[in-house]
Amino acid sequence: MKKMFFISLAVISLVLVGCSDDPYYDIDPSGNGGSVIPGGQGGSNATGDDLEEFDISFDTSPLTESETIPSDENDETYDDYVEHTTISRQITVNFNGSSATVDGNTDGVDVTVDGAHVTVVNGNKGMEFILTGNTSNGSFKSYSDYKFKITLDGADITNPNGPAINNQSHKRTFVELVDGTTNSLTDGSAYSNIPDDEDCKACFFSEGQLIFSGSGILNVTGNYKNGVCSDDYVRFRPGNVINISANKSNGVKTNDGVFVNGGVLNISVSGTAAKGISSDALVTIDGGRTTIITSGNGEYDSDEKDTNASAGIKADSIFTMNSGELYIKSTGSGGKGINSDQSITFNGGTVEILTTGSRYSYGSLHSSAKGIKGDGDVIVNDGSIKVRTTGGEGSEGIESKSDLYIKGGTVEVSSYDDAINVANKSHQLTISGGSVYAYSTNNDAIDSNGSITISGGIVIAAGALQPEGGIDSDNTAIVINGGVVIGLGGENSTVSSSSKQITLVSGNQITAGTTMAITCGSNGVLAYSVPRSFNQMIISSPKFTSGGSFSIVSGCSVSGGSTFHGLTTGGTTSGGSSVASGTLSSTVTYSNTSASSGGGGGGVPGGWH
Repeated sequence: MKKMFFISLAVISLVLVGCSDDPYYDIDPSGNGGSVIPGGQGGSNATGDDLEEFDISFDTSPLTESETIPSDENDETYDDYVEHTTISRQITVNFNGSSATVDGNTDGVDVTVDGAHVTVVNGNKGMEFILTGNTSNGSFKSYSDYKFKITLDGADITNPNGPAINNQSHKRTFVELVDGTTNSLTDGSAYSNIPDDEDCKACFFSEGQLIFSGSGILNVTGNYKNGVCSDDYVRFRPGNVINISANKSNGVKTNDGVFVNGGVLNISVSGTAAKGISSDALVTIDGGRTTIITSGNGEYDSDEKDTNASAGIKADSIFTMNSGELYIKSTGSGGKGINSDQSITFNGGTVEILTTGSRYSYGSLHSSAKGIKGDGDVIVNDGSIKVRTTGGEGSEGIESKSDLYIKGGTVEVSSYDDAINVANKSHQLTISGGSVYAYSTNNDAIDSNGSITISGGIVIAAGALQPEGGIDSDNTAIVINGGVVIGLGGENSTVSSSSKQITLVSGNQITAGTTMAITCGSNGVLAYSVPRSFNQMIISSPKFTSGGSFSIVSGCSVSGGSTFHGLTTGGTTSGGSSVASGTLSSTVTYSNTSASSGGGGGGVPGGWH
């Protein structure tokens, strides 16, 4: 048993067994006459909040990934692959302490060397600049009328007065990390001698697109502002191992997008309101392993007249995750995991987000920690998502200020405040598939200020005691048309009589530590180990049929099977004594409670009846 978030949790076991035959459920022939529990998805079987503890740390080991290089010239990403560019000339820049040498055919390239500071002005197509050696007071600066390639072959460059690499070309720049090499770039904490008409705000800065490839290692330390910055976009390809540390601002900053196709990307940022990845446009993850840790606190933005906080990923446009791994930890006040001004879509992959920061306040303005926050729609089509937020008031797991859809995958959220939340009254929360676990220590497990419709999947929502609850729909009654649904807490919102699936609302008091069952002959519906004390529980299942009788049994035992957060499948129940009985005679059936005892959506708080 776990005791999470410094509160004691009552240990209560509940088994529900229902009323109709359905091929969705597996009958266990070894039940020996006991009530049969359906088959389904497995998991852990703990009491209390049983979302396992996890932490986020950096892993620098490389990945073995396949990569499909587009062959169609009409593919919008075709030109981002150096394989489609002819490299015809090479120049090598060898850094050696306080000096640098330049070798190769320099026709058409204006080269200036000042100590170990090298500037090239390129007028040729198909150029490659190979950087190697080390310097503690040097840099590489480039101007080019054409796309070109920078190859890092064991380069260690520190510039105490500016960027380590300063690319003033607006053209596409390919950056290859040579296999078996480690490359390091470090900038100064202050920049000097920068032309007024030039922008450079990162240890590795580029006016144009940056496309990273190769299988070497790159370490970037940004002391002035950003680690890596493009005023266009950045793409990371499989094979990369890139470790970025930014001490004042963002790890990766772009104007037009960040695309993670693969590779290993580790980003640590410590500045106030700093972001691991910050894009003025979209962020898309298609593979690889991205790990981001932010530690900076929130701040008041005097220009925007609002609060600003750190985030693992901040997209001013849309965020999309299709595959790969994403791990984010935020410890500063008001810190976010993923924060998008528009939509957030998960189509696959693995996501783990941990926030521990408290709310940041400036006068009457606040910024609360959130695991996933979208100003537009939040859509889960597939993938595995785990979120834990522990920072107190306002710390929510997943929040949408528009609509929130869960259509598939696995979503597991443990939070101090609402675990899953739709913030605005004009929007909806819709769950049509997948497996959802929502646990809140101090508020609602699932809360919508608009509407809630559940039509499929598995939904387990464990909220706090009154006035909080498991499932709270503030604007309308909950509509349940399908799926397996369990909601418990102090109270739940009223379930709409227009629902297409029968729901049982139970207020039967039980003693902590006992086991309950709801039986109807030998047909199985589900089994559930309740993680905490509650006043009211709603249970809905496609196994419930109108006119079927049920009996609430206390003191029974459960054996066998596997569980998804207390929902046991494939096991059996036996024994126990009857507490109550009744008939599932309508869409919403009440046992030892009434319609008036529900939470939002027209209901009022209620206790035991």
